[in-house]
Amino acid sequence: MRALLRAALGLALAVGALPVRAEEPGPADSARERFEKLSPEEKEALRERWRHFQSLPPERQAELREKLERFRSLPPERREEIVRNYRAFQQLSPRERREILERFRRFREMSPERRAQLRQSLAQILEASPRERARYLENLRRWRQMSPEERERARERFRERHGGRR
Repeated sequence: MRALLRAALGLALAVGALPVRAEEPGPADSARERFEKLSPEEKEALRERWRHFQSLPPERQAELREKLERFRSLPPERREEIVRNYRAFQQLSPRERREILERFRRFREMSPERRAQLRQSLAQILEASPRERARYLENLRRWRQMSPEERERARERFRERHGGRR
């Protein structure tokens, strides 16, 4: 039970479920010490998360424990990056969060080949000069404003110019 409480607390702290305190816990701080430093509201929020965790089916609990262990096994810089990204995501409006989650859902439904293509394209965009990135973003903005018929015509023109390649 204590180990699970520590795991739940670690997960809650790791993914930003609790507000950042001015005094960040050091490596010597135990989960109990960190818990004692929380406000009554933060303690109750953590207890509620624990109750919710306990109400989950055993398979889901095991899945979450596995994810926590994977998270803990990451290098500190990567864990910090994940926490920063999570907090930034939490700052988005509900509409923006829904849009991002929908895009991830669509990405997961793609074939592995198509996902690899998108990853490669994104890497190229990130490595491009600021001018090239701006041109790409402008093209993307124009693409999004096109109707489905206009997009299909643009695809046809692209295929004609590039010999059917995608």
